[in-house]
Amino acid sequence: MSMIELILMVLFIIAQLAYLCVMLIELYFITRPVNRVDMEELQDLAQDDYPDIILFYPVLRELESTMRTTFVSLENLHYPVEKFRIIAIPNDNDLPTVESLERLVREFPFLSVMPVPPTSDPRWNVVWDDWQANEKAYWFHKGPRAGVRDLPPKKTRQLIYAFYTTYANSPFKGDFLVDYIDADSAPPANHFLAAAVGIRHFDVLQATNIAGNLLDTMPASWFAFDHLCWDANKYGHLTANGHHPYWVLGKGLFFKASDLKALGGFHPWMTIEDPEVGMRFWANGKKLGLIDAPLVEEVPETLSNGITQRKRWVAGFFQSLDTPLKEMGFSRFDRFKAWLNFLPCMSFWLNSLGIPIGIWALVQWARGTSPLPHWTVYLSAFNVLCFGLLLLGQYVITWRRTALVLPSRFKRLWYLIRVNPVSLMIFWLVWMIPLWKGWRMYRKDAGLVWERTIKINANNDIVREIVASEHAEDAASTTPTGAVPQAR
Repeated sequence: MSMIELILMVLFIIAQLAYLCVMLIELYFITRPVNRVDMEELQDLAQDDYPDIILFYPVLRELESTMRTTFVSLENLHYPVEKFRIIAIPNDNDLPTVESLERLVREFPFLSVMPVPPTSDPRWNVVWDDWQANEKAYWFHKGPRAGVRDLPPKKTRQLIYAFYTTYANSPFKGDFLVDYIDADSAPPANHFLAAAVGIRHFDVLQATNIAGNLLDTMPASWFAFDHLCWDANKYGHLTANGHHPYWVLGKGLFFKASDLKALGGFHPWMTIEDPEVGMRFWANGKKLGLIDAPLVEEVPETLSNGITQRKRWVAGFFQSLDTPLKEMGFSRFDRFKAWLNFLPCMSFWLNSLGIPIGIWALVQWARGTSPLPHWTVYLSAFNVLCFGLLLLGQYVITWRRTALVLPSRFKRLWYLIRVNPVSLMIFWLVWMIPLWKGWRMYRKDAGLVWERTIKINANNDIVREIVASEHAEDAASTTPTGAVPQAR
């Protein structure tokens, strides 16, 4: 055996052992129980028992058409109008967006607008006073940014201001639920009703997402598959009867305002707030419940925009799994479990080694000149078998899940063809770019300014088709007990 063959054999063994670890992590996740919101309980719930809800809508330099599409879906929510508020929260210096929202208020009277001032404005004192008195806001008490009030200009800053301002001047008499969505999010008609049911059993509720523009471009098909793998498959297993640290998804989630205030609100120095605030809820004993009906969103239609979005996710994952876990009192074992949430994504690094070295091993085996021990071939075959079964299961989930946005069986089949195993292998190699960029962002403490994902109103048609379908169902059947369609 030559030295080159020895090196290749060692690399092959390392890759296969690493893939085995990934398979074991996947097995761990799929064996965790999923705690779902049971919508059949809605019939037992009186309208007087519905919680009050405030939905925040943080936006930055958005197309008016994109926001209008979201408001079309919000207009279709089934919930008593007196029990919810929808508040758009642009920055006060984002004048084009503020002007668009002021026009949209006339079209959608349920909407109100709360421009967010700079942190030098005295109206921010409600935040500083609360953080100063709350040790759970650890970033304000410890570390290099302790006491810093010049918060980075991003979505999290808008949420912080809107939450504390609204909490101090609540339109409701008692506690209320907080929800927030992205500029392009289109919740289903029963979104608030699911919160009314689920909050009786869980402390945090999360609706997942599905892309409506998954056939527009090849990159869109790839990026949509991320959500189908994570949101539609793995994410629900993070509920796990409260035994596994969970993340929230940054949109379509609910929690009690009093709980968020007690835990210090949102961490302003994370690239994305989702993982950290979810794990902070978990560390304080708050259980997660899954809402089955997903929000429809748009995914980037170009590789560059998708990479920009995912590098921010990666930076935020690294940040959240570092110092915050220690500040939140995670034990070593709990920190290990929290890291498991990120490891399937990080495993894409393996493909840079596993795919080329696997091709070499396959060619050598076909020629009958393979230097690999027999046990490594068996291990490789086991890994391939496990991967095939996991991918088959994912395709079944994809077929069912995409029915919401692709009613045509032909279009769903075409989507499966587009995300075939060879196509996915290429995409998972592309994933190395945001992994590398996101890690560099984390190491350089970057990502503090909102580098927004460009929205192009890609779901204009599909959202209106879904709303029209829901209207038709309302007309054809009796409104569920307790469900009050909003005046349209």
